[in-house]
Amino acid sequence: MTQETIPKLPEDFEQQMSSMMGDKNYLEFKNALLKPSKSSIRLNSAKSCQMDFEATPVPWNVEGYFLNKRPKFTLDPLFHAGAYYVQEASSMFIQHILESIHAPKSGLYLDLCAAPGGKSSLLSSYLGDEGMLLANEVIKARSSILRENMIKWGLGNTLVTNNDPDHFEPLEGLFDLVLVDAPCSGEGMFRKDPQAREEWSLENVQLCAARQQRILDRAGALAGEGGYLIYSTCTFNENENENMIRFLTQEFAYEPVRIPLEADWGIVETSTETEEGTFYGYRFFPHLVDGEGFFITVLKRPEDTYFQNPKRQKEFKHPFIKRANKQERAHIANEVGLDDNWAMYRLKDSYFALKTEWEKHFEHIASILKIRYFGTELGKFNKGQFIPTHDWAVSILPKKQFPSFEISLDEALSYLRKEDLTLDIPEGGWVLLTYKKLPIGWVKNIGNRINNYYPKEWRIRMRD
Repeated sequence: MTQETIPKLPEDFEQQMSSMMGDKNYLEFKNALLKPSKSSIRLNSAKSCQMDFEATPVPWNVEGYFLNKRPKFTLDPLFHAGAYYVQEASSMFIQHILESIHAPKSGLYLDLCAAPGGKSSLLSSYLGDEGMLLANEVIKARSSILRENMIKWGLGNTLVTNNDPDHFEPLEGLFDLVLVDAPCSGEGMFRKDPQAREEWSLENVQLCAARQQRILDRAGALAGEGGYLIYSTCTFNENENENMIRFLTQEFAYEPVRIPLEADWGIVETSTETEEGTFYGYRFFPHLVDGEGFFITVLKRPEDTYFQNPKRQKEFKHPFIKRANKQERAHIANEVGLDDNWAMYRLKDSYFALKTEWEKHFEHIASILKIRYFGTELGKFNKGQFIPTHDWAVSILPKKQFPSFEISLDEALSYLRKEDLTLDIPEGGWVLLTYKKLPIGWVKNIGNRINNYYPKEWRIRMRD
């Protein structure tokens, strides 16, 4: 390798990393930035289907795979059906953390900086049908992307909110686990994103550290007794990583958590000395792991920490969301086949469902935060006829009362482009289209034509 082929990096960054790693290791690190990134996906275990990818496993996540070749995900109907999420492999280490600490699957989790939704979908899968996730995003446009991705993931155990961390103060002590994947200077993305190199500066590092400290100043009190805070960045420097551990332990009561590692994973464990003991962090360097740059740490709240347990409200007063009354519940239950284990709500003229055991938490949160989505939107009535949503189609909720019709790849792509369809469907009315036996959405067969009900705002525009 010649000097000319080594990527141009900011001089201050080179000095920072060389000081951290030593000259020899830094050269290996720098050379690794020339190698192409490996694409990786994480499967949705609730939507099992036959995959055609040539892949090798991600060692710290049983659902994660490195792809031998990056496909055009936009042209894969299984991607739109929520069969998998395209996620950077280093981030999938969160699964290993959850399993190592035996995080309660029946808990209430918070992903405070959640868009676009990779880590939220991982938490959603871990919680399954027992727990509930609050996925929050500060920026409104990004919260729409988060909403779409969680709908496609389809587990129905998530609330999507659009709030600043300051708005969470009334929810202190409410959560069993809080994830803060903080906005950062993006040093770990230098290989994938040349623009990240151009935008990097020591001044930006300091701005990011100040922003992270403001976020943690609010997030630090959100986990209740025995709960966990997971903090992560896609950057390497100490200001945005170890210094945040020091800040947290100075401001809040936390105990250290150490996560077991396999030596051949190549993950570097770091230690931070504080008055409360030694806290541990985990760095992912691109010359040591098949993944991008990443840092993560786990801290635990003491057992005597305040824990907030909301009570069920006698009346739920919300400007837009209403509890479904007895007649509405019976009507909806008849249409969708859900039992009393599901609470029903109405937003405008559409009905939503979420697990009954999380009803009081949802109503408490909805009285404080700006809700962008919750549970699963089922559908609405129009002139006495029930109109099912795409959300319900791609969810894991049962839809046994509707016929299904398996379609080919070309037919699926036409559907996802919201084009007119010619399908030989024997049944009339609402029909659930499937691709490789996985639901991708509704059509309505009205005899002389097939109406395509794929959401127009999600239609794909890419051609082969």
